Amino acid sequence: MILSLAFRPQCLRANSVFSAAWKLLRTPWTRQPGLPAAARSIHVDYPPVVPTLTTSYAHGTSSTSMLHHTVTDALLKSVERWPDREAMAFLEDGVRKTFAQFQQDVDQAAAGLLAIGLDKGDRLGMWGPNTYEWILFQFATAKAGIILVSVNPAYQLQEVEFALRKVGCKAVVCPAEFRTQKYCDMLRKICPEIDSSTPGDIKSARLPELRSVIVLDSRQPGMFHVDDVMQAGSSQHVQQLQDLQRKICFDDPINIQFTSGTTGTPKGATLSHHNIINNAYFIGNRVGYNWRRNTRVCVPVPMYHCFGSVGGGIVMAVHGVSLVFPSAGYNGKANLAAMDTERCTFIYGTPTMYVDMISQPDLAKYDLSSVEAGIMAGSPCPPELVRKVVSIMGIEGITIGYGTTENSPVTFLASPMDNMQRKSETVGYISDHLEAKIVNPTTGQIVPLGEKGEVLIRGYCVMLAYWSDPNKTSECISKDGWYKTGDIGSFDAYSYLKIDGRSKDMIIRGGENIYPAEIEQFLHTHPKVKEAQVIGVKDFRMGEEVCACIKLVDGQDCTAEEIKAYCKGQISHFKVPRYILFVTSYPLTITGKIQKHKLREEAEKQLQLKEGE
Repeated sequence: MILSLAFRPQCLRANSVFSAAWKLLRTPWTRQPGLPAAARSIHVDYPPVVPTLTTSYAHGTSSTSMLHHTVTDALLKSVERWPDREAMAFLEDGVRKTFAQFQQDVDQAAAGLLAIGLDKGDRLGMWGPNTYEWILFQFATAKAGIILVSVNPAYQLQEVEFALRKVGCKAVVCPAEFRTQKYCDMLRKICPEIDSSTPGDIKSARLPELRSVIVLDSRQPGMFHVDDVMQAGSSQHVQQLQDLQRKICFDDPINIQFTSGTTGTPKGATLSHHNIINNAYFIGNRVGYNWRRNTRVCVPVPMYHCFGSVGGGIVMAVHGVSLVFPSAGYNGKANLAAMDTERCTFIYGTPTMYVDMISQPDLAKYDLSSVEAGIMAGSPCPPELVRKVVSIMGIEGITIGYGTTENSPVTFLASPMDNMQRKSETVGYISDHLEAKIVNPTTGQIVPLGEKGEVLIRGYCVMLAYWSDPNKTSECISKDGWYKTGDIGSFDAYSYLKIDGRSKDMIIRGGENIYPAEIEQFLHTHPKVKEAQVIGVKDFRMGEEVCACIKLVDGQDCTAEEIKAYCKGQISHFKVPRYILFVTSYPLTITGKIQKHKLREEAEKQLQLKEGE
C-alpha cells in the first residue's frame, strides 16, 4: 500500500478515503510532534523543503521500499511490460534490439557460457569499448550466476595481466582489436599457449585460471568466436540455466569494477545484485524515469565504468528506458548527432564530455530540443560548466551526481526540479535509504553543520569488499559499516552536499587549509579558461603554495597577471594562486581522471626551471 501511495498521488488526492494517509506520507518526520532531535531525518521522496539537519549527519528516509530482485528478475519484468519497446541502439554498428529480442539473446548467450564450461561464481572479463556484446554479456553472466569483471578497454599489457590474475578470470571477452588497441595480440603475449590450445582448454602459466577467450570480430586460433558461444547451448544447458535461477540470490556478487588506481595498483570493488539494482532504481526515481514517458538516454560514457554499466544497462532493465550508444569509443560530434537524430530526451556525461560538446564549432546545427535533462558526474563539476550546459545546450534539467565505484555508485543526486544554485554548486541531496556523515578526518568525530570534513557513507550501496584484498577493504570500510570516501565536503540543513576536493589534495599554506575545488570552480568563470586544476607545490616559507594549471579556450591568449587580477577581491587573498602555469594537457589515469600527484611533480619541475633562468 505504501508503494501505491508514493507513486500515485494524483489518485489519492481525488479520493477522500486516502487523503489522511497521503497527508501523513507527505509530512516529513521533522514536522511530527514529540520526536527528539536525534530522530530527525531527511525525507527524500521529493526535494527537501524543510531545513532538518542540525549536525553533519543525514539519513535519507523514503516511503519507497528497496527492491529484492536479481538482475535477471529486473530485466524480465521490463520485458514482460514492454516487449516491443526498443531497449538499445548502437548507432555505429547499426544494432537495434527490442526488450523481447534482447531477452532472447541473453538467454542464448547465458546457455552458451554454461556450455563452454563456465559455472556459477566464475569470473568473466569484459574487455572492450561500448558495443552490443558488452551489455549482452553483462546480462548473460548475471543470468548464469557468473561474475562480470569490467576491464578498462585502454588497459595495456601489464595492467590487463594484473586485473585478470587478481580476480582469477576463467574467460575473457574482447574484440581482436579496436583503434590502436590489439587485444588478442596482448593476450597472446601474456599467454603464448593460446595459439596451440583447443578453445575452452587454455592452460596458461601466467594466468592459471584462464580457460576461454571469446572474440567478437575475426576468428582467432585457440579462441571461441562469439557466434560459437551463441550456438553452443543445448536443451540440457537451457534446463541447467532454469535450475540456476533458484540458486542465485540478490546478495550474490555480480560485478567487479576496478578502481582507477591513481596511487598504487587498482582494486576490484565487488558489487552484488542488491547493490546495483537498488542504485539504478533510486537513480531513475530521482531523475524521473518512473514518470517520464518514452525516455531515450544518450550514453557516451564507457560501459566498463559504473556510470555506464549501472546508470545505463541496469537502469534500462529496472526502468524500461531506451539506451542510445552514439559510438563505440567516445566522440563528441557523434553524441550531438545521436541526440539530434534519435530524439534523445536524456544525456549522460562526465564534465570533460560536456566541455567537449559545448566546444564543438558547429554545435548550433544540431537540434537538441528533445533533450529535457541529464546527469553530469564522474569527476568534480564546475558550476560555470553546469550553467553553460543550460544556457548553450538548453538542457534545463541537468543534474550533478556524486558517488564512488565502491558505492554502486551514486549516493547524492540533485533533482531536475532544483534551482540553478543547487544544481550547479552542490551534488544534490542524499539518496533513498542511505546514511551520510561529515567527520573530522583526524578524530572521526561528526563536524558541526556547514563545516568541512571527510564524507562517509553507510547503507545498501556499500560494496561487498575489494576482491581478495581484506586489508584494503578494512582500511576503507569501518567495522560499523561506514565507507570512507576520502572526499572533503559539507552539508547544508537540507542534506545538499558540496564537495570541496579530496582529503589528500588539500593544500596547507601557512596553517590555512585550502581546498583546490573552491579555486578551480572560481577560475572556470573566467571567459578565457577552458579548464583549471589547482595543486599545492612545495614552498620553504609557507610549506605549500597554490599553483593553478590552466588550459585556455582555443585561440585565446592570457597572462598570469590577468588571472591574478581576476581573482583579486573575488576570493580570499591566501587562495589566490601564487603560481599560474598554462598547459595544453594534464596527466591522466587510464580511466581519464587527472593524476594530481603527477601534475604536482611536473609543476614543481617547471617552477624550478623558471627560478634557475
